[in-house]
Amino acid sequence: MTASHSASRPGDAQGETVLPPARFALDSQTWKEIAHLLANLPMSLLGFSYVMTVMFTGAGLSITVIGLPVLAVGLAGARQLGRFERARARVLLGVRIDEPSPLPRRGRGFLQRMWEALKDPVGWRAGLYELIRLPWGILTFALTLTSLFVLWPVLPFLARGLTNVDRAMVRGLLSPSDELERRIAELESDRGVVVDTAAADLRRIERDLHDGAQARLVNLAMGLGLAKEKLLEDPDTAASMVEEAHGEVKLALQELRDLARGIHPAVLTDRGLDAALSSVASRCTVPVKVTADLPSRPAPAIEGIAYFTVSELLQNISKHSGARSAAVDVWRTDDRLLIQVWDDGRGGASLDGGTGIRGLAERLGAVDGLFVVDSPPGGPTTVTAELPWRDRS
Repeated sequence: MTASHSASRPGDAQGETVLPPARFALDSQTWKEIAHLLANLPMSLLGFSYVMTVMFTGAGLSITVIGLPVLAVGLAGARQLGRFERARARVLLGVRIDEPSPLPRRGRGFLQRMWEALKDPVGWRAGLYELIRLPWGILTFALTLTSLFVLWPVLPFLARGLTNVDRAMVRGLLSPSDELERRIAELESDRGVVVDTAAADLRRIERDLHDGAQARLVNLAMGLGLAKEKLLEDPDTAASMVEEAHGEVKLALQELRDLARGIHPAVLTDRGLDAALSSVASRCTVPVKVTADLPSRPAPAIEGIAYFTVSELLQNISKHSGARSAAVDVWRTDDRLLIQVWDDGRGGASLDGGTGIRGLAERLGAVDGLFVVDSPPGGPTTVTAELPWRDRS
């Protein structure tokens, strides 16, 4: 007679059979996919209801005064629903998608902001996503719930297949369009920087004319008027006043030349960047070595930005660096114009250190350029600027 044995735990009086602890047959990612599929129904109901209620109401009332604002608000809300769906896909499906750029806001009135919202492709695509999700949400919820109780062996394969469709939907409708939207928003912001910079330059020119050459010319006219009155009764005094006026004329002409050079130097137009940089380097209080390796001249706009960037940096070296020597190198690499300005001064310069350097960085950024400052305390300082190369037309 053969005795039967059962595995029993020591100290177990009854000798019950001990089963191993229960374990789920599916891995964590599969359970996340199942959770996503089961959540599709409530989320799609919410999104579909929102689109039908708010956006369709706004579209239907678009012939009235309140219709377009309601539609604009609806599209803004659809953007937020899309943000939530991207976050849900990121947590449960492992799909990482960059957030689309926000709508530009700076310097825009109510009507312009409303128009930007109405033509927002991100909001429209998010609304379309919510519309087509309702039948898909019903289907995925029903299949997943049934599989949990009936088709358990095939559930992992079914969950993976259904969520792959979800992944494709999210990527196709909720992701930025090849970075085009992001780039448009950046260019909108850069255009604002360019406009602000141009306005500041115009104010500076106006101030220089008013306080400099204009004031000097007014004094000159008054002096010549007094000299004219004294011409017959006191020729010697009149001659002295005319001589003084002659000196004022020379100073006024010099101020006008300096102002014109600050707008756009003639040497840059006539002889190019190499000669213009050599000219501005000669006025620096620190000895500057200029090296330019340019097979041809870039477009005038790029040439001008490069010139004024170097000019501003050399002024900073003269005023603040305490340097004994400096160097300027300019060259072309593929489709980029590179500028490097070096000095052996005290260092410590940074983009946060003053409006001048920060303004240069913003101006270069507005034309798709780069601006990098390497200036440890004690020096030396190396500033590298990079501009897109555009041939002269």
